[in-house]
Amino acid sequence: MRIVSFNANGLRSAASKGFFDWFARQDADLLCVQETKAQEHQLAGDAFLPKGYRAWFRDATTKKGYSGVAIYSRQEPDEIRTALGWEAFDEEGRYLEARFGNLSVVSFYIPSGSSGELRQGFKFEVMAWLKPILDEWLASGRDYVLCGDWNIVRSALDIRNWKSNQKNSGCLPPERDWLNGLCVDGSGWVDAYRALHAEGQDYTWWSNRGAARANNVGWRIDYQFVTPSLRDRLLACAVHPEPRFSDHAPFVVDYTA
Repeated sequence: MRIVSFNANGLRSAASKGFFDWFARQDADLLCVQETKAQEHQLAGDAFLPKGYRAWFRDATTKKGYSGVAIYSRQEPDEIRTALGWEAFDEEGRYLEARFGNLSVVSFYIPSGSSGELRQGFKFEVMAWLKPILDEWLASGRDYVLCGDWNIVRSALDIRNWKSNQKNSGCLPPERDWLNGLCVDGSGWVDAYRALHAEGQDYTWWSNRGAARANNVGWRIDYQFVTPSLRDRLLACAVHPEPRFSDHAPFVVDYTA
């Protein structure tokens, strides 16, 4: 099983840069997209639907052209879920879950706090609210793959400029403590990339300012977190910074059947 996670920063823009042509060559079973920045009707048609796939969307209703998540799948899910029960989060289009038997695949887009104090406060609220939900999923006996842009790095291995970003959203100590607290060895969520590359320093996002991408001044904020039950099924993973479709790179993980 191959799963691709990708923050498109506008799926129509990414499509115009050849993303779906690239995706069609990946032989993936599932694609989880964040930041579609569109309404579902704007993503209809062959240009946005590779042959052999179906797509499901959770658009933002609070503001058109904002946020939004999607899941593309070869196999028809048994169930699609689009809300977790908190309107402020759900209506920004930040969660979509596809269920296949005992497996749940989630496309998540955790808020960024980089625009200022108000959004950082909302991000902290989301983190506190999500924790018991994620704990419940861990204890449920279901297999979960949580794909998406979490807007938080875990350690110095995940960001080029570690020291200078300690006071910036996405690298704040409370954010990192929260995310790392979810990944307690043995009983917590498993970071697929870190499980496969213990000392890896690949990045998934680069600022559009300056020459950040050219100089690989990046952050690893796009993840696939899995339940411990799936740890032994992790085969390989790769970040694909080229071709460039977005300020994020697609992140691909292969699992045994």
